[in-house]
Formats: sequence, C-alpha cells, structure tokens
Amino acid sequence: MTTKLLPESPIGVFDSGLGGLTVLKSLEKILPKETFIYFGDTAHVPYGSKSPDTVNLYSSNIVEFFLAHNTKAVVIACNTASAVAYTKLLNCYDIPLFDVVIPSVTYSNHISESGKIGVIGTQGTIFSKAYTRSFANIQSNCTVF
Repeated sequence: MTTKLLPESPIGVFDSGLGGLTVLKSLEKILPKETFIYFGDTAHVPYGSKSPDTVNLYSSNIVEFFLAHNTKAVVIACNTASAVAYTKLLNCYDIPLFDVVIPSVTYSNHISESGKIGVIGTQGTIFSKAYTRSFANIQSNCTVF
C-alpha cells in the first residue's frame, strides 16, 4: 500500500500492551516537535504466546490503522511483533518502519565488554531467532544466550 508522507503527519507507535509507552516517552524526548499516535493492543495481549501468523495479522491490522490515520512512519515497540512481523511488514508496506530488535542488538554489541549477551523474551521472540540472526547480520563476535 502506498501512503503520502507529510511532514506534519504523526508517527505511529505500537505494542501488544502498554510496555511500548516507554519507547513512546523516549521518542517524545528526542523528537519534541513530532506528534504520535500510540496503539496498545490490549485486546490481544500478550503476543508472545501467539502463532507467527497471528502476530503478523495483528501487526498488519495495526499498520493499516496507522495508514488510515495518515502516519508518516511506524515504530514497532513490541519485541514479539518486531521479531516475528517486522520483515513481512517491510515487504508489504512502503511506509518507514522501525523495530526494537535491530537497535537493541546494535547497542548491546557496542557496549558489551564480555561478548556474552543474554536475551530474555517471550516464547515468540526467542523462537523467532530474530536476535541471533541480527547479531549474525552485523557480524558480531558476541555469543547470544
């Protein structure tokens, strides 16, 4: 789906619940002139125990909601949705999409002194292997547990 990006359009942020409000708060601090729409999918929380197909469906529905509200970008503040649906969403939509996996991996790789990274996540996040793949993609020397 093609969307018309306008500078004054809001940025959409979503999570499977309310945890993504911490991401929203950080975005509001670093982007004080932007407006945001937050979508906390409390009707379907938690995503971590849902099938990948279900997480993809919920995530696509939320992106469609944001498109209907003329957002110029979407931040997936949910680890499970980022791990499971991000790549599929990138292939389906032309709106800028941002996940939480890649920045977390990049930052962890940068600050780790031991080269050992522990990932705690939902069943869906861990089984997706998104963190392991992301560390491999940046050719990290870190070991992921």
